[in-house]
Amino acid sequence: MTQQRDPIRVMVVDDHPMWRDAVARDLTESGFEVVATAGDGEQAVRRAKAAGPDVLVLDLNLPAKPGVQVCKELVAHNPALRVLVLSASGEHADVLEAVKSGATGYLLKSASTGELLDAVRRTAAGDAVFTPGLAGLVLGEYRRLAAEPAPAPDTDAPGAPRLTERETEVLRLVAKGLSYKQIAERLVISHRTVQNHVQNTLGKLQLHNRVELVRYAIERGLDAG
Repeated sequence: MTQQRDPIRVMVVDDHPMWRDAVARDLTESGFEVVATAGDGEQAVRRAKAAGPDVLVLDLNLPAKPGVQVCKELVAHNPALRVLVLSASGEHADVLEAVKSGATGYLLKSASTGELLDAVRRTAAGDAVFTPGLAGLVLGEYRRLAAEPAPAPDTDAPGAPRLTERETEVLRLVAKGLSYKQIAERLVISHRTVQNHVQNTLGKLQLHNRVELVRYAIERGLDAG
């Protein structure tokens, strides 16, 4: 008995109707389910909350509300949402701002239809997809952020170890059985940075090895996220 996979649910947000319709048509013809489209930021937030797409294909330059704000609000509303920015701008500041707002990928509008379809597919699978040349920029930014001092521990709750968002993210992937190399590729960080996050987490939780770490994560349901 073959298990039928549900089509990937996609929403397309762009203020140019012809471009928006063309992208939606290409996606539909390739087997994706386009659950909604929107032409401005306010409309995008409202319709995305109602439609619940797996992947949001998002332009940054939108009327009513900028794309980065749309991304930030929708990822906060649904952390499982994957956002692929499709923009005419390759400016470094735009790319980094999009990633910091929660985007998992960034593709220039000069990409071919085939590249776009592949990017949406990979974004839905959890990959970080970037137009060639931009991946190194984002990797460098993540390294810079990873090198910053961790926030001070919460002295109001001395019994509860506080993990950073990135440490929790790494812990969740460790619990799912991913190797350090796979985690590094998934999060667009270096292998060494993954190791550092794991060591920091072991220290905070007073655990001794990866087996204990996985057990801790599974007990707290982190492998199901």
